[in-house]
Amino acid sequence: MSDRLTIVFMPESAYGPTNNCIGIGKVLERRGHRVIFAAEASWKGRLEPLGFEEDLVDLAPPPDDGAEQDAGQFWTDFVIETAPEFRKPTIEQLATFIEPVWSSLMDGAMFCEPQLRAILDRAQPDVIVEDNVNAFPALLTHGTPWVRIMSCNPLEMKDPDLPPTFSGYPLDDPSGWDGFRAEYERTHRATWERYDAFMTGNGAPPLPDLEFIHESDHLNLFVYPEVADYPRSRPLSPTWHRLDSSVRGTEDPWEIPDELRRRGGGLVYLSLGSLGSADVDLMKRLVSVLAETPHRYVVSKGPRAAEFDLPDNMWGEARLPQTSIIPACDLVITHGGNNTTTEALHFGKPMIVLPLFWDQFDNAQRMAELGLGVRLPTYDFEDDELRDAVGQLLADGDLRRRMAVEGERIRARDGKTRAADLIEETAVRHRIHD
Repeated sequence: MSDRLTIVFMPESAYGPTNNCIGIGKVLERRGHRVIFAAEASWKGRLEPLGFEEDLVDLAPPPDDGAEQDAGQFWTDFVIETAPEFRKPTIEQLATFIEPVWSSLMDGAMFCEPQLRAILDRAQPDVIVEDNVNAFPALLTHGTPWVRIMSCNPLEMKDPDLPPTFSGYPLDDPSGWDGFRAEYERTHRATWERYDAFMTGNGAPPLPDLEFIHESDHLNLFVYPEVADYPRSRPLSPTWHRLDSSVRGTEDPWEIPDELRRRGGGLVYLSLGSLGSADVDLMKRLVSVLAETPHRYVVSKGPRAAEFDLPDNMWGEARLPQTSIIPACDLVITHGGNNTTTEALHFGKPMIVLPLFWDQFDNAQRMAELGLGVRLPTYDFEDDELRDAVGQLLADGDLRRRMAVEGERIRARDGKTRAADLIEETAVRHRIHD
């Protein structure tokens, strides 16, 4: 298109949403648009090299020593502090992990609200794109159309005939659903009331009951392939559009290291994400168990990489170009974060899912009940359970062929280009109506 648009992205500080926005934003930047990231301040210097402008926000007061944090450090620190909660059943995590996460998100949004208003005043965007799980008054009251991206499991959009969000409960057994929903209300009602008052006090519309974000009146996008989606009893509104995947193309090329190329066996990618890998004891156990298999492993070691070593059948670094590695592998062992889950499906790879928190339990359950992978209890699996799951999935030729076909279909739908098209159309339609 000939008209140059100004597009502001505001992703959550974690790697998943930010990388999702990077993939879409890069398509828009290549089309000649001005793309600004109002990301959290620890991303300083990581977005400009990709062609974006940075106008960043603090979610909390800067450290007293003035030291710069690694990208996403805000949530890495939070997870390290609360990691013992991951051993609890999902219904018990509601009070001790899920609600504290929401409270932390609320505090961050309240702290950055004046900064965010100033960013939008400077940018004067044609469209605002938010990939967050909570709303921000500034985005809703600026007078610019805003786009919601839901780069989480689709259960984030509730349906009475689907399992409750964050539960990891099966689709075919509703026996625990009502109890989980009641516990969610008990543990979250006061937090929701506090945030709803903040939203309306800053000129934004009231929040839907027990929800921390609105649907956009303009455009809503969700990232989940059709093959893995849920059967809804009531359709989403017409403003919702599916992105089967949204895989960034900004990562470095990757080749199998010589020390792995010379060995036999399958090639497996192991990543618990930037947050899950901060649990070093869990990473050490996984490495130890998998060392006793005849296969090769590429390990994303995470922010505490220096605290553990890898055996001879493994190679890894603190940060790896995930979307360049997964295509070369035969199997993915993951925490079930939405980005890694949809990327594995995008490249047609089966999964072993070891969920820790949030929607990871929902993704783990969905992959298992669809036969696209194996769900294991992250802290309570038996050593042989994990080793057997690796061997089983690597030997299942029918599954691997099925997933290769689905991966081709997902890639052909080109989710990030579709997202860029829809964001452009939303901005142009608003300009015309103005």
